Amino acid sequence: MNAVFILGLAILVIGVLSVAFVRPKTYVARLINLEIPAWGLLLVMLAYDEALAILTFVAVTAIGTFVIVRLMEWRDASC
Repeated sequence: MNAVFILGLAILVIGVLSVAFVRPKTYVARLINLEIPAWGLLLVMLAYDEALAILTFVAVTAIGTFVIVRLMEWRDASC
């Protein structure tokens, strides 16, 4: 196994846990912590192909940001 692949998997797992069990339960903290697994996924994909890594990173970041921002808007509107 490649060192970049193992590092990417470790960052991916740590990032997923940091998003799931964030201490200050604010949406900004969740949005910031969402970038951690995206970087882990980028490193995993870099172990295979550079173009695939960049496209995956952009897609995960864009979709994740869109979902969290929509969730923040929905929660603010319901209060």
